Amino acid sequence: MPSQWISAEEAQARLGVKLQTLYAYTSRGLIANRDDAHDPRRSLYSADDIARLTQRKTQGRRASLAQETLSWGEPVLASALTTITGGRLYYRGKDAAELSAKATLEDVARLLWDCDEDPFAGLSAHPPAVSGPDSRSRAFAVLAHRAANDASIAGRSEKTLRREAASVLSDLVDAVCAASRSGPMHERLARVWRVEGARVDAIRRALVLTADHELNASTFAARVAASTGAPLAASALAGLAALSGPLHGGMTVQVNAFIAEVRRASDPKAAATQRLAQGLDVPGFGHPLYPHGDPRAQAIHAACRYSDELYAIGQAGETVTGSPPNLDFALVAMCRTFGLPTDAPFTLFTVGRTVGWLAHALEQRGSAGGIIRPRARYVGPPPESAVSAAGGREAIPAQ
Repeated sequence: MPSQWISAEEAQARLGVKLQTLYAYTSRGLIANRDDAHDPRRSLYSADDIARLTQRKTQGRRASLAQETLSWGEPVLASALTTITGGRLYYRGKDAAELSAKATLEDVARLLWDCDEDPFAGLSAHPPAVSGPDSRSRAFAVLAHRAANDASIAGRSEKTLRREAASVLSDLVDAVCAASRSGPMHERLARVWRVEGARVDAIRRALVLTADHELNASTFAARVAASTGAPLAASALAGLAALSGPLHGGMTVQVNAFIAEVRRASDPKAAATQRLAQGLDVPGFGHPLYPHGDPRAQAIHAACRYSDELYAIGQAGETVTGSPPNLDFALVAMCRTFGLPTDAPFTLFTVGRTVGWLAHALEQRGSAGGIIRPRARYVGPPPESAVSAAGGREAIPAQ
């Protein structure tokens, strides 16, 4: 069908631009034009090209909105697992801090995985399938091993997948412990760290509080992997890869580094002030979703009286930044107070959050959304294109 040709005035109206902009589009070959047969002094413009350009502009506005949404913005997908509202964290409608008073990580897994039966019942202990110099490397290794060997989540029953999720979590704990263990997850970690008494319970609480946190970076990565039909372990591996970054779970490393700075300065307030003077953040304080304080950090502190040194650092950091300690600080403070290994905060974060990654993978598998595949807003060099000699119209590349 031949293109409809419209006047400059109508073209401007459809595009919402000035005449100079219309001329610029024409000179760049984005809009074809021709002389008006009834008035050679006037030009007519291709309505098809204008419609195509208008659609691109609309998509650009949508892309801008999507970009804003992907960074602490509006929700981008439906989930029945976790929400943050009123400064509180909820797992399937239950307050996570209140759950942490008594629940185990397995209890939270059964809740988030929506289990009718206990998927952990009868799981047999067996030697870890991997080795490595530290818990972090062994966590990556065991999930990679299972991701390469486990079956796809497609076409399998929910009961079977929940059982597999329990097995993945159990194997992960064995791997980070570097030993085959039995019993609740928090007790298995406590035994390898030689922790006893009330400190074991604090570890249990920390695991519960790290189990899920809505659609954070690592959880989104896990859901993307699950949307392709990848094995559950592959989703957990995708989550772990994202968690390891310094702006996510790796933030605990920065908190440890800040504490080392404080010890060198012998003045926590001065150390925090110095970081701000250098244009650096004070790691471990504040959270965009909890303007009045991170309830997870508060619950951990309630279960663990920090050492005097760490309590003073927490107080100084809050005074200087105006923001209370967050989960990252709480995990580091608890582990340092208990004398746990340096990588223990990341280990706790990894083990706890694996429950959430697996929950989101199971939920994504059960959704009708298909593969998660957003589009990119291209800002690179203009693509090579063939411009017809007659109309000067930009060629549409083959899909």
